[in-house]
Amino acid sequence: MGRRQLAAVFVAPAITVIGAIGVVDVAPAGACGGLFDENGTIQLEKTTTLAAYTKGVERYVTAFEFAGQGKSVGSLVPLPDIPTKVEAAGDWTLQRLQREVAPPVLEESFGDADRAAAPASAEVILETQIEALDITVLKGGGDEVGKWAEDNGFLLTPDAPEMLDFYAARSPIFMAAKFDAQRAKELGQGTGDSTAIMATIPTDQPWVPLRILGLGLDADTQVEADVFMLTDDEPGLLAGGPGVDVARSEAASDLLLSDLRSDKGMGWVPEHMWLSYLQVNTPAGDLDFDLAASTSSGARPSLKDVGIDEPSDAVRVHLPTPGPALWPLGLGGLAGLLALGVVTRGRRGGPAVAS
Repeated sequence: MGRRQLAAVFVAPAITVIGAIGVVDVAPAGACGGLFDENGTIQLEKTTTLAAYTKGVERYVTAFEFAGQGKSVGSLVPLPDIPTKVEAAGDWTLQRLQREVAPPVLEESFGDADRAAAPASAEVILETQIEALDITVLKGGGDEVGKWAEDNGFLLTPDAPEMLDFYAARSPIFMAAKFDAQRAKELGQGTGDSTAIMATIPTDQPWVPLRILGLGLDADTQVEADVFMLTDDEPGLLAGGPGVDVARSEAASDLLLSDLRSDKGMGWVPEHMWLSYLQVNTPAGDLDFDLAASTSSGARPSLKDVGIDEPSDAVRVHLPTPGPALWPLGLGGLAGLLALGVVTRGRRGGPAVAS
């Protein structure tokens, strides 16, 4: 998995996430999902993600891009609840979100220990194929989901059991996306091509998985993620540690919302939403938490959704408070200099004034 990662977001009714949206950066990224690689050199090259929550429904959109020589590889994504359907997503929604915050730049510009018995495999709730992806929605604890992954030919990293238990304690629902290289070849897909999917998830507990981004990484490997959120109102955001910052927080423009709404399957985008753009930049060893958002005006984000127990560990995520405005001082200083210039000029022999 590359060092550049991308997170998914959610929207809450009052702070709807594309409610929250996660989108890729220009560098290779892995979104809110952990990579499970099987024998082969194929790698998850880029994952673009959007998670949206409005009117009690989260829409999780992500695009997978793979490259390499192996037979198959997959990504496992924690979900807050059971999706009613998983389908092909829009053609360019994620790219439009990326352009909103990163427009084109002109060239000259700026293991567990021993177990008494092997666990049962996870329950398969939904299966579907979208282009070269085999999508499976699973229900089960960390052990069960891990066994399913192993039974389906994937090698788990040593930190996978603890990671899966962390998420299963809040929601036993996971979405596995497995890439079939042979089917991609038959479809004419090559290295760099991507497939976007959208999961529709009725839920009252939306949250943004961040910890999963560190799966399989060394503790000192820097995790960088771009997180986009569209919410009904300005959200209250809570993380479990430093390294999550708000870069933009403003009412989403009519043009952005209109563009998103015009893409395939995106007609559900509301007329008015709040846009938040967050950046994650922290070592994988410190990323032991998720991101929670309040779901109604006046409500506080949940510590449980952050994945922490102690309130003292919580970090409120917001735009940095601007310092005192300096322009009045500058304007006053300029006026003083101009006045001084006039006085000085008069003393040096300006025209006499008749009395």
